[in-house]
Amino acid sequence: MSKICEITGKKVIGGNKVSHSNIKTKRKFAPNLQTKKFYIPEEDMWITLKVSAKGMRIINKKGILAALKDAAAEGHLQF
Repeated sequence: MSKICEITGKKVIGGNKVSHSNIKTKRKFAPNLQTKKFYIPEEDMWITLKVSAKGMRIINKKGILAALKDAAAEGHLQF
């Protein structure tokens, strides 16, 4: 599976590793993804999502149902 947060849409980006002598080599920056199970009380079911640390903060702030609705509207959530 790809390294994409299902709530925020964060994904791997590229950049440079810079040494002490200022030599630049390509590297990747991966998001802090966790596989978490969330309970939706309105539907009485558990879902498993791949979310970043910021995605978990959004779920804690808005609630799981509102976060899923916003993610689906922005096109981040894939079924």
